[in-house]
Amino acid sequence: MADQFIEVDKLRDTLRESLEKDDRRQEDISRQDVLTRIERVIQTIVFSVSEGEAPVLRLMNRCNWTSVRFHESVGLVRKADVPVTTLRCDCPSSATRFALIFKLLSVIYKLVQSDSYATKRDIYYNDPQLFGSQKTLDSILDDISCMLKVPRRSLHVFATSKGFISGDLCYLEEDGTKVDCNSSSTAVPVSSNVNGIRNIVSAAKFILIVEKDATFQRLLDDAFCTRLSPCIIITGKGVPDVNSRLMVRKLWDTLHIPVFALVDADPYGIEIMCIYKYGSRTLAFEAHSLTVPSVLWLGLLPSDIQRYRVPEETLIPFSQADESKINSLRTRDFISCQPAWEREIEAMQRLKQKAEIQSLASIAPHFLTRVYLPNKLRYGGWI
Repeated sequence: MADQFIEVDKLRDTLRESLEKDDRRQEDISRQDVLTRIERVIQTIVFSVSEGEAPVLRLMNRCNWTSVRFHESVGLVRKADVPVTTLRCDCPSSATRFALIFKLLSVIYKLVQSDSYATKRDIYYNDPQLFGSQKTLDSILDDISCMLKVPRRSLHVFATSKGFISGDLCYLEEDGTKVDCNSSSTAVPVSSNVNGIRNIVSAAKFILIVEKDATFQRLLDDAFCTRLSPCIIITGKGVPDVNSRLMVRKLWDTLHIPVFALVDADPYGIEIMCIYKYGSRTLAFEAHSLTVPSVLWLGLLPSDIQRYRVPEETLIPFSQADESKINSLRTRDFISCQPAWEREIEAMQRLKQKAEIQSLASIAPHFLTRVYLPNKLRYGGWI
C-alpha cells in the first residue's frame, strides 16, 4: 500500500509550489483597533444628535451578487463600491434594527474591552424577546462585522459549532485543553474558537470534506481513517457553519496538504463545495479567512454515475428547484473558470438526474470506502 498516495503527494508538492507565489493570509485586527472602530460609529451618531439631525447607519449590502466579485486565488470578495443601505432611527421600518445594532455594539464593546467571549446563543438568550429570533441576531452580527470591516472572530462572539472532525490530528484549544481526533469510531466537534487553536500536530496526507453527516458516519463506521491512514475527515453537516469553514482554512494554512470534497452529484452538493472553496456572498468580506480555493472535487462526479454503472433506480429526477439552482451555478465566474467542472455540470443538466453518495452502496455495501475513494485517491480521480 506504499504507493496509494503517490498521486496525492505529487498534488501536495504542486500546491506548495503555488502557495509560495501567492500567500494571502489576513492579519488579525487588534482589540484596540476594534474598540476604536466602534467608538467612531458612536461619535458619528453623537455628532448627528448634537446637530439636531436624525442619526443614521450605513450598512453595506451583503446579500446581492452585484456586491461581490470573483478573485481566483481568494474566492468571492466584496467589491470596493458596494451598494449601501441606510438605516434611520426616525424611520419606523428601520428604527428597530437600528436599536438592535446599537445594543449588540454595546455588548461587543464590553466583551472586547474585558477580553472575554460569548456565544451568539448566550447573547440571544440573555434577552430573547429583544432580538425576537436567533436568525435576527446572527444577521445583525454579520452587518456589524461588515460595517466595522472586522472579521467576526475579532468581535469576541463565537458561534456554536455543528461540524465534526476525525483522523490524524491533535491540537491545543486556547484554554490549554488537548484535543485528539485519532479515534477510529468517533468524531470530535469542531472547535467554537478555531482562531485560538495552536500546536497542531498531524501527519495527514490529505483532508476530506464530507458534505453530509450520514456519509461522514459511514466513513467512521467503516474505519476509513484507519484504512487510508494518515488522513483527516471533516463535515459541516450540509451547508457549513463558519467554524467548519474556519477549521478547513486553519488546517490548510498549517499543513498545506490537498483538500478534497465528497458531495452528492446534485446542484446543492456542488454549491456546498463551492462555499468551502470560494465562500459565500453574505460573508465575502471575510473571504481571506474562510475560503480554500485549492479544494478539489473528488466525488461524486456526475460522470461517475455512468462510469461505475450506478443502478438507474437509485437516481433521482431533477426538480424545478434543481434546474433553477444549476442554471444559477452556471452563470457564476467560479464555475466558468473551471472547464472540467463545467463539463460535469453540463452532463448532469443534460441527463436531468442526480445521485446521492449513498447510491454507491447499491453497487456493494462497502463500495464507497473500499473501492471508490481508495481508487480515486490512488489514481488521481479528482478535478
